[in-house]
Order: sequence, then C-alpha cells, then structure tokens
Amino acid sequence: MTTTLITNIGELTTNVASDGDALGTLHDAAVLIVGDRIAWVGPASALDRESASGGREVGNQPASRRPPVLSREEAVEVVDAGGRAVIPGFVDSHTHLVFGGDRADEFEARMTGTPYAAGGIRRTVGATRSASDEELRARLAGFVAELHGQGTTTFEIKTGYGLTVADEERLARLAAEVTPEVTFLGAHVVPAEYSERRDEYVELVCDAMLHACAPHSRWIDVFCERGAFTPDESRRILAAGVAHGLEPRVHGNQLGPGEGVRLAVELGAASVDHCTYLSDEDVAALAGSTTVATLLPGVEFSTRQPYPDARRLIDAGATVALASDCNPGSSFTSSMPLMIAFAVREMGMSPAEAVWAATAGGAKALRRDDVGALAPGMRADLVMLDAPTRVHLAYRPGVPLVHTVWIGGAAL
Repeated sequence: MTTTLITNIGELTTNVASDGDALGTLHDAAVLIVGDRIAWVGPASALDRESASGGREVGNQPASRRPPVLSREEAVEVVDAGGRAVIPGFVDSHTHLVFGGDRADEFEARMTGTPYAAGGIRRTVGATRSASDEELRARLAGFVAELHGQGTTTFEIKTGYGLTVADEERLARLAAEVTPEVTFLGAHVVPAEYSERRDEYVELVCDAMLHACAPHSRWIDVFCERGAFTPDESRRILAAGVAHGLEPRVHGNQLGPGEGVRLAVELGAASVDHCTYLSDEDVAALAGSTTVATLLPGVEFSTRQPYPDARRLIDAGATVALASDCNPGSSFTSSMPLMIAFAVREMGMSPAEAVWAATAGGAKALRRDDVGALAPGMRADLVMLDAPTRVHLAYRPGVPLVHTVWIGGAAL
C-alpha cells in the first residue's frame, strides 16, 4: 500500500463545509493519502509539528484535524505542490461517450442559422450501428483519456445511440468497462424504423431492451421532450426501469417548457438534466426535493439556446450540478473547466459555486458519497491546478490548468 503526502498546497478546496464556507477552503494545507483513500487533511504546519515531535504534540488541533502518526520506517512519497491549488476531481454526471461518426456539418449549419432539433440523434445512431466493438472501444478510450487529462475522475456514460436490443446492450457493456456509472437510455429518440409504431418501440424499451441492458447499468434515463418521448411514455419507461432495479434520471426542459422536471421530482429521480426552460413551479419542485438540477452549458454554447438560470435555482434552494453532456451533436466537449467558465460568465454562478457544482454537485447527482470532496475516508481523487486558486478555472478559460491528477491515490 502506497502512502503519499501532498504538502505546500496554497489553496485546498475540500467541499467539507466549515464556518460558512461551503467549499471548506484551507490555505497552506496538506493531504495524506494511504492506498486509495484520503487519510488526513489539514494545515501543513500541523503535520510538520507532528513530524518534528514524533507524534507526541499536535498543538490545539481538534481530533478531526489531527494527522496520523507515520512510522519512521514507512515509505512516504512527498509531493510539494509549490503553492498551487488543489481541488477534488471533477464528477461529470452526464455524458454520451460511446458513439460512431461525426456531426461537424450539423454544428456548422447551426452557426449559420439552422435551429437545433433532437432528430439529429438518428444520424449518430446510424453511424454507431455500423461501427465495430473495437472501433467504439478505441474511441471511448480516447475520450476517457481526455476526461482524465482535464481533471475528471468520475463520470457517467449513457447508451442511446444504438436503439436496437443488440446495439444498446453492447453500448452498455462497453461503457461498463470504463465506469460503474452506466445509464440505459434506450428512450433517447424513437428510431426511424419505428416512426409509425411508437407504441411498439416503447414496449421494446420496457421489455427486451431493458432486460438486455439492465445487467450492465445502474441508471435508466429518458428524453422527456418534444420530438422525443411524451410524459406518459417517459413515466412508463422509468417505472419499468425501477422495477428492474435501476435508478431514474431524466432529460427534461431542454427545448422548451415541459413536464420533465416535475416528472423527475415525482419519481424521486437522482437528477433532471438540462433545465433550460423552467417555470416557477418547476423551480419550487426542485427546491423541495432531493432531485439535482444538472445544468449542461456546453449545449447552450453549441446550440445557441438561452443558458439556464443557475442563480434562480441556487437562490431558491435547489441543488445544482454541472456536467459536460459530451456528445457529437449538441455539446462535443469533455471539458469540465470549460463548463465552470460558462457557468460563471453566463449563468450567474460564482466561481466557488461553479467548482462545487462540478465536483460535489456531480457526486450528489450520481448519489455518490465517496467522491466530490476531500476528507478522511473519501476516495483519493484530486486535481492539482497550475494556478494559485480555483478561481483561475473561470478566470483563464480555455487554458490547460490541470497540473496533476490522482485517481484512487495514483497519479496519472
């Protein structure tokens, strides 16, 4: 078991609330990692005093802040952060990373005035069906490397570009090779071959397709939106997934006002994602629930839709997460730092709120209590920034600020 001490951290974001600071910020800090877990977090000076005194004196440190006594024989790798900032690894709770093909021409058309429509998904379905497992697996590996390189240490992947029993099963199976957070999204759109037989496709999703994908999946999702699935269809599909032991999520209120948010809250979904068009009733429902509002500003950047109003949600008391929605049609970016910059510039969030939403918020959207924060017992997923403070993530958009990433205590 390896032991790593990261010290001389200029600004440490723990996401353990303290003294009115939701991000639990520490300065001149240190983190001790033992194996794949955080063993201790606190001021570097406290650890120095312990080391110098052989563990006999920790000053006035409360028990929760006292560093463990390290054996003098124990090999410890010491990493000097050089005054850099350290944050929890990003938790990207909404991606579509297993697909074939490209839709750059569609993006170009949008930039010259063609409006976004959900029907473009069918183009990717055709390309994905034509791709081999080896091609999809290789492309997925590239995307995972992108995520890691930009500080994302936990991520979800949806199916939804196969839309046959065999293709959805293989997408779920391939996704499960790289993450435990797999979402069955057979209800992405109705495929072309079922355009005149919607009821038959909904039945397929609820029966054979769900049976095939459930063993590889943790979640079930549905695109409850005009051009996709109606509220009644969405309710039926989600109920079928829950009956198979999957937990619900919802795509909702992206293209216009709708019932997606209220359906998600009604069913106790972990999250409802997009939330671009919200009524006062939608906001109140989210604020009074455990359902996380996951905002996907990369979509608004790529489609030129209005950005969601994060300030309105936060002020109402709703829990907000940020995610990339990395997909080939409406948000072909895997950069969580870019989502933070968009959220601060366009959505009314402070840098601190945006960083929290991209880490602890994402963990809540995945109902994970082992990631998204830095505290004893948590998984040792950290990101050291080439910057003195987390504010630089929004202050210097587009600049590669990730210096070092640790996942499960191992530096990449």
